[in-house]
Amino acid sequence: MDLVGVDRWRRACNAMAVPNGDAEYKRVLNAWQGWGRYYHTLDHLAACLREFDEARGAARAPGEVELALWFHDAIYRTYRSDNEARSAAWATQFLRRHGAAPDAVERVRDYVMATRHEAEPAPGDAALVVDIDLSILGQPPQVYDVFERNVRKECWWVSRRRYAAARSRILKSFLDRATIYQSPRFRERYEAPARGNLERAILALTGR
Repeated sequence: MDLVGVDRWRRACNAMAVPNGDAEYKRVLNAWQGWGRYYHTLDHLAACLREFDEARGAARAPGEVELALWFHDAIYRTYRSDNEARSAAWATQFLRRHGAAPDAVERVRDYVMATRHEAEPAPGDAALVVDIDLSILGQPPQVYDVFERNVRKECWWVSRRRYAAARSRILKSFLDRATIYQSPRFRERYEAPARGNLERAILALTGR
């Protein structure tokens, strides 16, 4: 199955009673393939959807979770701090325009905003979206190291010193949490390797 194919997009839209979303699919797909992306690409989206397929049974509203994943990094510019807000606004406009239920629209918006990772998400589908987005942290070291290199390539315009300081703060913020992952499935699978990867990455960035 094509993880980012139009048939899958249609099924997610249909789950939210949203018809005729094919034109939006093309725009979303093009956004994920924008210039300057090395990690936040269609490969990341596909990885998220693959994780979701394995955890679908934990979702209260699978269509909402899936559309939040489709949109969560659709807008991504490393020099801006409002990427999630702009991506959430895009999802909201699309869903409202096509008649999705207002409460469902707000939930999708909230799930996209939760991927700012500024605080631990609320339980339920928001936590599932965040756990899926953070699953990269718990991948084997060789995969995680490619992730770190690609994130650095996306931030090519930031000086090495500034990048090391900012990136290490972000990574440490995850280590400082009681748990990185909210759901038992993700904790059991990824918590320990994620902490190991984060500690290695911080050491590489700071030398300590």
